[in-house]
Amino acid sequence: MNRFGFIIHPLFPKDLQRHYPIVKYLPDLVIEEFLKRKNPVIASRITGVKSITGVETEGWFVGLPLVPRQINTLPVDFVYEKISACVDLATKQGAQLIGLGAFSSVVGDGGVTVASKAKIGVTTGNSYTVATAISGTLQAVQYLEIDPANSVLAVIGATGSIGKTCAKILGRQFGKVILIGRDLERTQEVANEIPNAVASTNLADMKTADAIVTVSSAAKELILPEHLKPGCVVCDVARPRDVSVRVAKERPDVLVIEGGVIKVPGDVEFNFPLGFPPKTAYACMSETMILALEGDPSLYNFTVGKDVSVEQVDKISELAKKHGFELAGLRSFEKALDPEAITRARKARTLAPTVPRLVNPGTV
Repeated sequence: MNRFGFIIHPLFPKDLQRHYPIVKYLPDLVIEEFLKRKNPVIASRITGVKSITGVETEGWFVGLPLVPRQINTLPVDFVYEKISACVDLATKQGAQLIGLGAFSSVVGDGGVTVASKAKIGVTTGNSYTVATAISGTLQAVQYLEIDPANSVLAVIGATGSIGKTCAKILGRQFGKVILIGRDLERTQEVANEIPNAVASTNLADMKTADAIVTVSSAAKELILPEHLKPGCVVCDVARPRDVSVRVAKERPDVLVIEGGVIKVPGDVEFNFPLGFPPKTAYACMSETMILALEGDPSLYNFTVGKDVSVEQVDKISELAKKHGFELAGLRSFEKALDPEAITRARKARTLAPTVPRLVNPGTV
């Protein structure tokens, strides 16, 4: 049996309350200082993952003691050392490969340095994340009867590995593509590779979009109610999410879905609260499990670096189908998508009210 590890980390300092109740009384900076001094730990053992081919695997969640703000701002070598310590811990448990979860996959060179030092395979899981984000977006677009060829796609975080590849693949089907990133020059470079694409750093430009894929590493809410066109689809792949919770309350006329929630084959037990229904996981986790089930060492470093190719997306999609992984239905703000939400958004498209002009829309 091939085994795997997968790195997880708290999204917010106060997430530590489930293990340390006193944390709720402490300032975030104090909690972060505590995290800096902690070593990685085994958070849980994952059992029961079984391919439809009959092959099985098991693994471990490895806890990286950093939050996104630290991963983004601490010296990159310090963060690399913490991640490498997670890899070493998984190696000692008997893992043949490890997945870099959440922000551990975007720091620095996207896993290249970590992989060069590791004794086991390393993957970011971004190939399957792209595949499922595309699948979920197209499914939601179909629900709302949006014709991609006559519609506008916006991609937030378009210079990242996930955003760039989503834009390239989905962009072939849409009449116009708006790419939004922090750096206009880098965003324009991506736009130059996609017909009918324009580059921007202004979040207001998404208000004309019929479909939006958002996958920034901003670690904060970027998309507000006033940014969205009535009856549009938003696929939020980012964690922490890019879409404000205000959207759920104030814009029932739009359809927000989560990208990359996967049904895992077998009687799987994660033994850790992921916030999903039983036997489901993020796509990046699922990629790691798929590669462990496939058992081909040449594929263990499957998605490393800042680029994801169309070929990688196609290959991991093929392996996912082979082993019985599939999209676990559409979800919105951590709940199963309500059919009424689809009805409301579809109706909003037919009414097409005018969206007010933004005064201070902000940037990525």
